[in-house]
Amino acid sequence: MWEKGRGLNTFRMHCTNPHLLLPVTVELSCGAGPVLVVLEPGQPLLLDCHLGATPLDTPLNVTWLQNGLPVLEGEGDSLRTLANGSLLVLPTSVDGRTPQGVEGGYSCVSAGPFGALTSRTITVHLATLSRFHQDPEAQVVPVGGASRFECQIDGVPTPRITWEKDQEPIPSQLRFISLPNGVLQILGAVKEDGGAYRCVASNSARKRFSQDAILTVTTGPGPAQNEVVIVAPPQNATVVQGRPAVMECMAQGGQPKPLVSWSRQDGKPIATDVVVLETNLVIPNTRRYHAGVYVCRANKPKTREFVIAAAELHVPAPPVILQPPETVSLSRGNTARFVCNSSGEPPPALHWLKNGKPVKSNGRVKTQSPGVLLINQLGLDDTGYYQCIADNALGTACATAKLSVIVREGLPSPPHQLSATPQSSTTALLTWERPEYNSDQIIGFSVHYQPTSGSDHMEYQFAVNNDTTEYHVKELLPHTAYTFYVVAYSPMGASRPSRPVTVEMLEDVPSAPPQLSLLSTSPTDIRVMWLPLSSQHSRGAVTRYRIDYSTLEQVNNVFSVEVGGNETQLTLRELQPNQAYRLRVAAGTGAGFGVPSEWNQHHTPAHFNHSMVIFAPTELKVRAKMNSLHVTWQPPPNHTQISGYKLFCREVVGEELTNGEAHPERERVRRMEAHTIKLRKRVKHHEVSSLVPDRLYEVKVWAFNKQTDGYAAGWKGRTEKAHAPPKGNPPPLPPSSIKATANSSTSIWLRWEKPRFSNVRIINYIVRCSPAGIRNASLVSYYTSSAQEILLGALKPYTRYELAVQSNGGDVVGPFSATVEESTLTDIPSTPPAELQLSALDSSSVLVNWRPPVEPNGIIISYRILYTINLSQPEHLWNNLSQDGTIMSAEVAGLSSGTQYFFKMRASTEVGVGPYSPVKDAVTLGKLDIHAVTGIIVGVCLGLLSMLLCMCVSFRNGKASSFEFQCVLYIVNPASHHNLRWSDNILFILLL
Repeated sequence: MWEKGRGLNTFRMHCTNPHLLLPVTVELSCGAGPVLVVLEPGQPLLLDCHLGATPLDTPLNVTWLQNGLPVLEGEGDSLRTLANGSLLVLPTSVDGRTPQGVEGGYSCVSAGPFGALTSRTITVHLATLSRFHQDPEAQVVPVGGASRFECQIDGVPTPRITWEKDQEPIPSQLRFISLPNGVLQILGAVKEDGGAYRCVASNSARKRFSQDAILTVTTGPGPAQNEVVIVAPPQNATVVQGRPAVMECMAQGGQPKPLVSWSRQDGKPIATDVVVLETNLVIPNTRRYHAGVYVCRANKPKTREFVIAAAELHVPAPPVILQPPETVSLSRGNTARFVCNSSGEPPPALHWLKNGKPVKSNGRVKTQSPGVLLINQLGLDDTGYYQCIADNALGTACATAKLSVIVREGLPSPPHQLSATPQSSTTALLTWERPEYNSDQIIGFSVHYQPTSGSDHMEYQFAVNNDTTEYHVKELLPHTAYTFYVVAYSPMGASRPSRPVTVEMLEDVPSAPPQLSLLSTSPTDIRVMWLPLSSQHSRGAVTRYRIDYSTLEQVNNVFSVEVGGNETQLTLRELQPNQAYRLRVAAGTGAGFGVPSEWNQHHTPAHFNHSMVIFAPTELKVRAKMNSLHVTWQPPPNHTQISGYKLFCREVVGEELTNGEAHPERERVRRMEAHTIKLRKRVKHHEVSSLVPDRLYEVKVWAFNKQTDGYAAGWKGRTEKAHAPPKGNPPPLPPSSIKATANSSTSIWLRWEKPRFSNVRIINYIVRCSPAGIRNASLVSYYTSSAQEILLGALKPYTRYELAVQSNGGDVVGPFSATVEESTLTDIPSTPPAELQLSALDSSSVLVNWRPPVEPNGIIISYRILYTINLSQPEHLWNNLSQDGTIMSAEVAGLSSGTQYFFKMRASTEVGVGPYSPVKDAVTLGKLDIHAVTGIIVGVCLGLLSMLLCMCVSFRNGKASSFEFQCVLYIVNPASHHNLRWSDNILFILLL
């Protein structure tokens, strides 16, 4: 056997198993990993449980499960739990034989101080290789023809299939195509291809050889074949994701050979990772996107003749968690919402675990499809690990989230002295005392209640103001037990729930009458039968029934008989034969009688010979559904005389609801014949379908034989109403009186009232918030509030928002209310003025230009410009200039010439000033000397005058060449003056 130390990764093997190898280690966690492990011969398997629930410095607490049951160790077993919590699976038992009961699904549960976690399930299979299900068969083909061999075998792991000819591997030629599904195709056969072929299948378990199949290659011409035929069409296949798949298509049709092409029926292109082997498709690693219908088309060259064959590839895949739930820490009284999305084929089923055990839905905790777990009114007991488990036939996947419930200091203690008093069958008065501690901090209460038993686990809650300690709970169900509790709220959070109280509502009169059926066993009696009411309709304990009856001739002379609440039938005796009666029944509780049933008519038989008459069927019962009536009955007392039954059903309309004409029973039966169906003698039930919901119908059943028809048993009642949405499912109305008030520059108070007409119990409210006029979905935020108000925070200053509220009825939410708009308050600018630019106008002024801040957070009322020549100076020593908020430029005057100045500026709203812009600099222009300017002007004038004189002289003498020389000479000549100044030099250069 193997042993492993807790802190060591070393193993030692007892000498009883000298041939065992070192184990293969597989880690089980709640993340991605293998779903199938094959136990190879002689290869131990070590399963490590790594879930993170147990700190390293605490003792391990790991439980291993096989097929959902704890692993039990015994002498000679092949399962060993090691000291570090790992599970060792041995491939052989003590006696060297293959162990029994090793295969199955393994998982582990690790418990720690915070809670327990369970791992994903991994399936362990022993390596096996079956016998061949199909051996290759002998083939005879002509030279140049094509042959095909096939073998089939199963194994774990999937066996590798190769082919041998005359016990030697087949030649490595392109004509020999070996497909992964056990098919060998030989194209363009030659004489040398003849021989004995066999299939070789091998995996880690063993190797097997199929029977030999003889291939005979004939030299004579083969049978003439002009039409294109697909001799090996593709077959529908189911291939698990990750394994190879083959779509085979082998066509024949004379010379030249048919052209084979592939396509997908859905029009999608065939994936690029699909390999084409001659005319076959091979998918080495099948994925979900490979699934679909593949169509093989074989064309006869140079013609329009073609044939097609199609097959579907189905790719099942194990589950994968696409969106795991997120770990959260929430305050007590909040709502936790875990979301888990998965994929797989077939689609996996999702369920939730808390600390390794299934989560049970109740009023506070409920699961919603798909993959949503909601936990309302969080308490300390909700702390722990929550796991989303996705499973299908191929395996499981899981993801873990940790829920921490935070209890802050200074929270109010729970409300106490809670009591609930029924005020009526549907209203209860709830009263309580304020908390003993931190009562002055309470801002409100929430009332919670739910039915104590039954299938309705929905918990309802209502917000209550701080100025009261009582609440009238309305719209409850009569004669139903409810459990109530109250929670107090302060600005810091919620208190613990109060101690729950349970109270049963008062009874009410039944809301519906019993279903009634009638029959006569003699000319002077009528047996009245009815079905007990359901608890939904009885609305209390039924203590009595009242049967009213009269003849149709004397409708005002009504007789009444009362029986106990445990009775379901009554026989009225001493009636008149051959007389039409009308009857009805009503159920009563301690609160009184409910509405009676519709009047049912029944005709007593005339005097008859008991040996010849056929009595009415007994125990007629009709179960009304929305669109059908399920009718059952028992045979009449003299059932040996009957041949079968007749059943008639009709809708009671108009004036028939209150009045009816008396007809002899036999006439009524004859009038029914056109609408009557016949049933065999052994039939005791029938379904009348295609009916209209909430309509009144009459049903009659009677027996017959070859001579006569018997007396009928009758029933009259209504089909069920069309199903309204389940309780809690109808869309609730939106809230009313929605008011929004700006609270600060980043928050808005939103308050509303419950819908004026509550058609469903509201669990909480959902608030939609978005900047006004913007339709970008990414800017829309949603908030949840269990109260009728919410403070919306983290908003942008001085921004107008559109707000709407919808009611949440649990499983369904209603429409949003009409939007209201409100702006957040002004704040200081978040950014400085933009695009600051400086331009030196002259030696003493600079022009400053700018644009408003990108985020002004209000109306800019002023700009402040600061400037200095010393950047290291404190800010209060800088010069400053203020400008109105509507101005975007300013001239800063009184500066020194030729000096570098540093500028920065900021904007102000009515709230305050924003940040400064980055510092920028500008240099003023230098001043010019007045004497230098005068010299320049005089020099320019003299130069122009000289040029004019030169031109005159030149034209006068007619010599253009002397013009240039004299001008240049004259211009250069002034430079020879010894007192030529700097300004003259400039003029001299310019003139040159």
